[in-house]
Amino acid sequence: MPPARSLVAAIPVRNEAERIGHCLHALATQQGAGLTHAVVLLNNCTDTTADRIRAISPHLPFSLSLIERTYPLPIAHAGTARREAMEIAGTMSGPDGILLTTDADGVVAPDWLARNVAALDAGADAVCGRALIDPAEALLIPHALHEDDRAEVAYATMLDRIHDLIDPDPHDPWPRHTEHSGASIAVRVGAWRQAGGIPPLPLGEDRGFLAALRQGDAAIRHAPDVTVRVSGRTVGRARGGMADTMARRLIRQDEMLDESLEPAGTCLLRAQARTTLRRVRALPQPGRQHHETARSLAHQLGLPLSRVLEVMEERFFGMAWSQLEAASPTLERRPVRRAELDLHAWQAEQILRQLHASRSATCV
Repeated sequence: MPPARSLVAAIPVRNEAERIGHCLHALATQQGAGLTHAVVLLNNCTDTTADRIRAISPHLPFSLSLIERTYPLPIAHAGTARREAMEIAGTMSGPDGILLTTDADGVVAPDWLARNVAALDAGADAVCGRALIDPAEALLIPHALHEDDRAEVAYATMLDRIHDLIDPDPHDPWPRHTEHSGASIAVRVGAWRQAGGIPPLPLGEDRGFLAALRQGDAAIRHAPDVTVRVSGRTVGRARGGMADTMARRLIRQDEMLDESLEPAGTCLLRAQARTTLRRVRALPQPGRQHHETARSLAHQLGLPLSRVLEVMEERFFGMAWSQLEAASPTLERRPVRRAELDLHAWQAEQILRQLHASRSATCV
């Protein structure tokens, strides 16, 4: 019988004495799978978080490493802390282990570990879970903010569905979600190493990590059944994080939607170009069909054919795509104004109707 895989969690912490107990208790009471070890890295803590962890640690069903760090202020952010916590966890997990990360104010669902492992066993290299605001704390957030968030998430889902219908990912089938939150990420050690670990960014280290995984063609699953409950506070520990965003929107709503969102028409072009790139990379070269398909892609992207052919030599699809996407004037990122969201959502609905109609006609 093969030895059990190590499941090691990495948790960056900044002054969470009141919440860290709930976080660790949730990890200790998992159903269907058990954590092997937890690395809890204290990032410039000034409260009693360390004392609270020391009191809890002997009663946990997994071993725990408590790491205390005092980083220089310019790098004392979540990116630095999560990166080091994952590096320490990686040394403990072994080459076949699984690394997981969540936030210190997070309370993972009772089946969080089991569902992450199931998604990895189904072929994923990494799993992104959903971060849901604690229902009690959500009641303290004004209704208007909830409505704005629902509208933005609905639009993001429509854009993602356009990609799913045109450029489907066998490892990330529908239904899925669009979140890339450090509150819930699981990853195979090999994929984590290939991606270079968590980037030490002051903001968006989770998105940066997923982007690096994509460049190496890692199979990423956005599992809707993997969830963690997070706080709905407006005074956060990480500058620029979710709490700061909510606090800012309490005063005045952001003019633009999330930077990852774009006009529906551009999303359609992006998805079409991705599937063309997959097709041309699958064709034997040299050959007439390969050359003609590459020319079609160059036209779609507004790039010289020579540039497209040069990028074709990249080992990974994700690497080739990121270079073409960044160079293409056609796919230049244009933000979406919140005031124009209804119009963009209507356009996305029209595109989806056409795509569904085309699929139905093809199946007849």
